[in-house]
This record gives sequence, C-alpha cells and structure tokens, in this order.
Amino acid sequence: EVRLVESGGALVQAGKSLRLSCAASELMFDGYAIAWFRQAPGKEREALASISSTDNSTEYAGSVKGRFTIVRANAKFSRTGGFHTVTVYLNMNRLEPEDTAVYYCAASYRLRTTLTLGDYDYWGQGVQVTVAS
Repeated sequence: EVRLVESGGALVQAGKSLRLSCAASELMFDGYAIAWFRQAPGKEREALASISSTDNSTEYAGSVKGRFTIVRANAKFSRTGGFHTVTVYLNMNRLEPEDTAVYYCAASYRLRTTLTLGDYDYWGQGVQVTVAS
C-alpha cells in the first residue's frame, strides 16, 4: 500500500518561508497525482496544490496561488520491490498566521491533477506548521 511521510513542519515567523517534504513510496504505477492539503483547528480540510506524474502539471487553490509551489523530485523505480518512489515538496513563501494548520500530503492513481479531497485514497500522518505574528 502507498506510504506517505511528511516532514519539515515548524514554528516560523510571519513573512518567512518554509518547505515541506512528502516522501511517497510503494506506488505501484508510474501514473499518479500527489497533493498537499491542510486543516486548521475547527475548519475543514482544504486542498492547496496538486501535481501529476505524467507531465508534472500543477494545480493550485486560489488561496495559495502565487505563494506556494509544489514540486516533484527524485522519482525512482525499485526493481527489487516493483514500486515507484518520489519526493514531493511544498514550498511556502510569505507565510501568514492564517497558514497555521496541520499539513497533509495525499496520493491518488488519477493521472491528472485534482484538488478534490475524495479523489485521494492514501494519506500521510500530517505535520504541524505554526506561523507566529
């Protein structure tokens, strides 16, 4: 089953930048979409950005477009295990206190980007990002 491990969460000052990493492994196919979501206390989980493995196309939510960037890197295939691995980064600039949330990465075998929560079958455990004013 697909495994997703996020890292890079931290406490930062407003206006600063932060990069989150999502290490994805045991992907059985080389066609997939990986996305970042976040959930603030008392709020619904919100989609931020998605990237497709087929052409590296990206899609962003309006709330973060221009400030956040999603990047796919280090895509590999394990002949021993018969699965794919990849790292997906979320580069976050000009952070605001409103960006404080738990950030999750998620994976889907859909070939195109999607910001629909229900399209994702696999989820990481999440990392905390806190932006102080």
